[in-house]
Amino acid sequence: MTSSISTTVAGTSKPRPRFNAQLPATPSSKVKPRPYQPGLIPSPSILRPHCLSRDRLRLWRPSSSRSGEPITLADTDLDRILEVINVSWAQGTRETYGAGLLVYHVFCDSRNIPDDVRCPASPLLIVTFISSCAGSYSGSALANYVFGVRAWHILHGLPWVMDDAQVKAALTGATNLAPPTSKRPKREPFTVSLIETICTKLDPKDHLDTSVRACLVNAFYTLARIGEFTVPSIDSFDPTTHIKRSDVCKAQDRHGHLVTVFRIPRTKCSNAGEDVYCAAQPGLVDPLAELNNHFQINNPPPNAHLFSYPHLNGFRPLTKRIFMNRLNAITSSLNLDSLKGHGVRIGGTLEYLLRGIPFDVVKSMGRWGSDAFVLYLRKHAVIMAPYLQCGPVLEAFTRYTMPPVRHH
Repeated sequence: MTSSISTTVAGTSKPRPRFNAQLPATPSSKVKPRPYQPGLIPSPSILRPHCLSRDRLRLWRPSSSRSGEPITLADTDLDRILEVINVSWAQGTRETYGAGLLVYHVFCDSRNIPDDVRCPASPLLIVTFISSCAGSYSGSALANYVFGVRAWHILHGLPWVMDDAQVKAALTGATNLAPPTSKRPKREPFTVSLIETICTKLDPKDHLDTSVRACLVNAFYTLARIGEFTVPSIDSFDPTTHIKRSDVCKAQDRHGHLVTVFRIPRTKCSNAGEDVYCAAQPGLVDPLAELNNHFQINNPPPNAHLFSYPHLNGFRPLTKRIFMNRLNAITSSLNLDSLKGHGVRIGGTLEYLLRGIPFDVVKSMGRWGSDAFVLYLRKHAVIMAPYLQCGPVLEAFTRYTMPPVRHH
């Protein structure tokens, strides 16, 4: 069966073209772009207005765009192309690419590179850019910056023709030359005992503390990213992007096992959204008990942010900054090292692995799509311990829990 590009108006046989459908409106942001950091101030140009990092791919224009096309398009068609292609990258990705685009143009300014040479860029210019940044940035940051310049070319319809081997070699060299300060310290995982300790300092009847408790425990057991359960800023909540109370439901299998399903409308890896799950847990930190307490104490409306809480005359969504500040205030009072949000997801991953849950199941639960997940097995001795004993504790499950051996 073939799909049709037209539909029939009710009561008639006259086809109606299905073109130029109304696109979802981009939520207006009250957040103003911050001043450029010293050393990363681009030369003034009408092609590069001062805007939020996430908007640079779309708003920063090459000196020529979609040149040489055999057809002439209206400005409305060109703008629609930008809107459609722009949302192929998640907002977090656009922010990273926007940061790279800024570094690229500051580099070009320092070399007096004309605008018409910056895009489309030559392989020599990109390799020179990478080499110039080597020793100042991590290899992964530089790779993302190059991907950002590439995305900028794609979005504005200009060719990206590179010597891939040369670019890869330059990025590998830059990775080897990366300064120690560019490497993130190891993110310590949260543990059940640590979360229990933190929760003793969070008042289950206080509006904010109740929200933080529910967010922390449910993120831990669902293996969600903290950024998926919080919002970037107080005024940035978007019900089409961020999780709402109405995005939570219950499910039950044929054996009567209950799970709570959290539907995240849009994630780092999927604009169509993803589901995460958890079930009731024994002990002092039960995700369902914390969630129910949050609903009882804070009672956010169905279309409000899931972990929003009463504040002044309305509900305030839980931001990542407020969430982490509250946790770090507690760990500081306990003379513990400052924690990172990603440690919650790592901690939940390690907790399930330590229970002997098959590796592939945990990988699926955490929506890990790359081999980076394997590093958690290699970097934490407690995960490897059962397999190192003279009589492996989990011998019967080894072939299910361990990832396959790589063949070189």
